[in-house]
Amino acid sequence: MPVSRIALGMREEATHPDALRAALAEFISTVIFVFAGQGSGMAFDKLTNGGASSPSGLVAASIAHAFALFVAVSVGANISGGHVNPAVTFGAFIGGNITLLRGILYWIAQLLGSVVACLLLKFVTGMPTSAFALSSDVSVWNAFVLEIVMTFGLVYTVYATAIDPKKGDLGIIAPLAIGLIVGANILVGGAFDGASMNPAVSFGPALVSWDWTNHWVYWAGPLIGGGLAGLVYELFFINRSHEQLPTTTDY
Repeated sequence: MPVSRIALGMREEATHPDALRAALAEFISTVIFVFAGQGSGMAFDKLTNGGASSPSGLVAASIAHAFALFVAVSVGANISGGHVNPAVTFGAFIGGNITLLRGILYWIAQLLGSVVACLLLKFVTGMPTSAFALSSDVSVWNAFVLEIVMTFGLVYTVYATAIDPKKGDLGIIAPLAIGLIVGANILVGGAFDGASMNPAVSFGPALVSWDWTNHWVYWAGPLIGGGLAGLVYELFFINRSHEQLPTTTDY
């Protein structure tokens, strides 16, 4: 069972050079992703005088996030695994692929990376960063379930292309698939709740703009979806009966 593989980690791990390098890689990858993703929406809004929420703005956001995540995962893959998302880290933890201590380091790095990216965007553009928000006809429970479903698909894709030991040498396929599923989900959920799928991506704009309206949805939904994906994939698709128990994500 995946739950039996959950590990807290050793105290020394919090200060181990490899863990700190991995956290730094997560920080940089998250800055890259949020700066490009959030910045694309701000740029489109400026060029179209408020058209970021239009159909063309949604397509632009989808493409920008897909490309940016492809790059962010690629540059971090060999160092930290390229999570760039607390929900991915949580899913990996639930599946026993990363320790709690290293996961906490990742979360801190991801949240800081998002905040720094939003502060940089606010400084260089002179524009405010907008927090994720629900459309007027969407309830918090609609958005909550939507975030669960979208994040489940994202983390399931991460497991299938990056964590599964049977994956073989997929090269750029893993980061490409991860970027594409996020881009596709934005086309689905962007008009309803912004399609976060990533608590860090929601946290940075919310903190910088100090707008916490319905912010819990963008934490609870992705974490539940990511955790469920980790459980389902580990339970039904990965056979570790003859493998040594891992302590960190290796992808």
